[in-house]
Amino acid sequence: MNSIAVIGAGITGVTTAYELTQRGFAVTVYDRNRYAAMDTSFANGGQLSASNAEVWNHPATIAKGLKWLLKPDAPLSLSLAPSWHKYSWLAEFIGNIPSYRANTIETARLAVAARQRMRDIAVAEKIAFDRDDRGILHVYATAPEMAHARRVSELLAAGGVERTELDTDGIWRLEPRLQGDFVGGFHTPGDATGDIHLFTTELAAACARQGAEFRMQSEILGCRRGVAGVAISYRDAEGALRKASHAAVVVCAGVGSRDLARGLGDRLNIYPVKGYSITVNLTDDASRTAAPELSLLDDAAKIVTSRLGPDRFRVAGTAEFAGVNRDIRACRIRPLVDWVNRCFPDVSTRQIVPWAGLRPMMPSMMPRVGPGRHAGVFYNTGHGHLGWTLSAATAELVAQSVTAHFGTPLARSHPARAA
Repeated sequence: MNSIAVIGAGITGVTTAYELTQRGFAVTVYDRNRYAAMDTSFANGGQLSASNAEVWNHPATIAKGLKWLLKPDAPLSLSLAPSWHKYSWLAEFIGNIPSYRANTIETARLAVAARQRMRDIAVAEKIAFDRDDRGILHVYATAPEMAHARRVSELLAAGGVERTELDTDGIWRLEPRLQGDFVGGFHTPGDATGDIHLFTTELAAACARQGAEFRMQSEILGCRRGVAGVAISYRDAEGALRKASHAAVVVCAGVGSRDLARGLGDRLNIYPVKGYSITVNLTDDASRTAAPELSLLDDAAKIVTSRLGPDRFRVAGTAEFAGVNRDIRACRIRPLVDWVNRCFPDVSTRQIVPWAGLRPMMPSMMPRVGPGRHAGVFYNTGHGHLGWTLSAATAELVAQSVTAHFGTPLARSHPARAA
């Protein structure tokens, strides 16, 4: 049986491991953390959002970024410290503006494909992760924002995403708790929300039950393509230096994928774009009643929300370009708290849990999925802010690539696929 290494135990790594085990491969997952989903897959905005598939490579994004440059609490923050990686990445980002339309449509198509696959997996493995299927409501404060949203909806529709345009009264009917001045919105009923950490943790357990091995607290020191396969050197939980050989490797290592790809002969220009979230603990009846039931995206503030069960309200947003830096900055958390106080004043923000994670983002805003330059090397990484949304689809795609290379090692059923 062919042995496949998967580097990374976040949402993309674990979904990849699952798809490979379903196809009969022997899978070993490596991760530097003690548990799965402890990095970027720990506390994101919670949205499974095909409706958020618009890539950022648009002239309006550049204009807003320049306007926000010296504003510390702006939705986008760019450190001005010199960095060749950062500025070369930004140059490639601008170079991808002509692909804005095609990449938005393709991202929407992937997101729609991922919807059903994730539902199938959750049902087959009996995974409960505070999923809510009432859709996502996007709200807009100005007429120009609404006009842009209509143009985006046309692109999303080309990718298979169905949305309903709403006037102000329509917004209040769907989410009467929301306060603020909005001119209109869009509701995407096919979208959903859920706790990424719960899902990934439970799916990792399912993979282990089906034979996958998890080598946690393993720091990858090197990954090289050899004559007989891929050689991995790592430091284990006890600090001992170890070596392992596998027929192939799938790199799902988030912001660490760039360095691993370099050692494997590939170029992945992934940049770490930091996002922030707060989890508002709804500790009293008044807060539980006042918090929104429907998932929201406030376009002007670039803030998304999810209700994770009865007692938690997740609020996330911002994009910070500051290299590999996981520090939680108060000036980035404050706007999230202020937004809750303004839009849901009866929700107590006495107990909040702040978090920051690094999104692995390619300049095209498209994930790298499939084979690398050399045989036995594969990638499923670079999903940016849509790793949770796209993971179930891209995991299938990379597993199909591995199977096409090696053939199916073992005939077995595929229980998570809908009949």
